[in-house]
Amino acid sequence: MSEYRELLPIAVEAVKRAGEAMRHRSPGALTLKGDRDFASELDYAIERDMRAFLSTETPEIGFLGEEEGHTGSAEMQWVLDPIDGTANFVRGLPLCAVSLALVYRNEGVLAVIELPFLASRYTAARGDGAYANGQEIRVSSTSDLREAMVAIGDYAVGPGAEARNRLRLALTAQLAAEAQRVRMTGSAALDLAWLAEGRFDAALTLSNHAWDMAAGGVIAREAGAAVIDQDGADHDVNSAVTLAAAPALVGAVLAAYRKATSAVKVIQ
Repeated sequence: MSEYRELLPIAVEAVKRAGEAMRHRSPGALTLKGDRDFASELDYAIERDMRAFLSTETPEIGFLGEEEGHTGSAEMQWVLDPIDGTANFVRGLPLCAVSLALVYRNEGVLAVIELPFLASRYTAARGDGAYANGQEIRVSSTSDLREAMVAIGDYAVGPGAEARNRLRLALTAQLAAEAQRVRMTGSAALDLAWLAEGRFDAALTLSNHAWDMAAGGVIAREAGAAVIDQDGADHDVNSAVTLAAAPALVGAVLAAYRKATSAVKVIQ
């Protein structure tokens, strides 16, 4: 049994509180964070509530939230995206999530992701497997990229977006030529949860923050996925790129990424 499993009920309770808030409260006022990037009033409210709750329940563990940063221990910390997919949430699209991970020395060791409008909760603790609504889940057995449903992360916005999107566009084109279908949901946590459940066969995100990827990475790995960075090394919270896939597809996914990178270098 995982040494972290005893903390799972606390994490689940925290995420339940957040999911209830999303289901029953409006986004509220929006705060601009940059060009076409914003946080809702509810993002801040959820993060503050979860920071206070987890500080009371686990005072020895630090906290990193997307909206208001870090407090406490950096060696072991809760890492939260209060609403992953805020733009979807504000528009009434159900593809959004609460994403909470426990990170120890830059590696995710426990995770809870809730999709409040899809009645789905995903949990995992290192070494204990991954679960959706209490039922164990596994990644798909897809072995041919031509039969794969691949999720790709959002395009960049803000300063330098045009340059950063060259690789995203090249990767989209590469996947469109090779994969069965390419999908963009607008929530990295959802993409990785659905990879873990076998709905997607791969999930690729090129702009990473710990709060975006930590929980989904734990759940995907515990469900049997390979989760690597752009160099093919094991992914951790400091990785710049997340390439996650069913094990038999990871070579093809990495090759597609490298072809896209080479195409961008040729154009430049």
